[in-house]
Amino acid sequence: MKKALIAIVAVIASFSSPLLAQTATPVKIGFTDVEFIMGRLPEMKKITNEVTVMQQQLNKTYEDKVKDYQTKAEEYQKTGANLTEVIRADKEKVLRDLGQQIQEFERNMQTSLQGKYQQLVTPVMEKIDKAIKEVGKEGNYLYIISSDAGQAGNPILLYVGSDEYNVTNAVLKKLGVDPNAAEAPAAAAPAPAAKPAATPAQKPWPARPEHTTET
Repeated sequence: MKKALIAIVAVIASFSSPLLAQTATPVKIGFTDVEFIMGRLPEMKKITNEVTVMQQQLNKTYEDKVKDYQTKAEEYQKTGANLTEVIRADKEKVLRDLGQQIQEFERNMQTSLQGKYQQLVTPVMEKIDKAIKEVGKEGNYLYIISSDAGQAGNPILLYVGSDEYNVTNAVLKKLGVDPNAAEAPAAAAPAPAAKPAATPAQKPWPARPEHTTET
């Protein structure tokens, strides 16, 4: 992160020095917080709601699969001792397959949620990017850099001596949002899907009954 910041400063310095030598006009370098802007956009609430609904649907499907597995496992435990070897082996295979399907579904849940969120939020990010570029051109900024937290929580912009060049409000206005309105909660990426305490991942299939009677 430190190396990246040094590189950014070096690039800014390399471009700014010749310009300062050629003109008396101060070089303007603005900054903004994209995460803050996202949290103020009304469409982010819709995106959050849509992802939440999808998460609830996935959780319901997951829980139904686990319940079905547990019902079949309990039935096997009760009747397995009285089954023929062929039928018992078939039921064990069914339970193994169900357990593997549930584990696979569980692994794919978060990927699906993240993919959906990314699909919905990409047009919003593109709109924000366009607004920042328009503000940059209209305000004659040489650069507009990010004050969002970067890697390891370190902001890209480590020091601000004045709020004069904070273009966040200008970007919000460009997006049709009143900067003075009550702040909306920031919309974050979907949280990991909730799941039941006991899952087939912990026990792929029931233990075979010790005493068997062929029928």
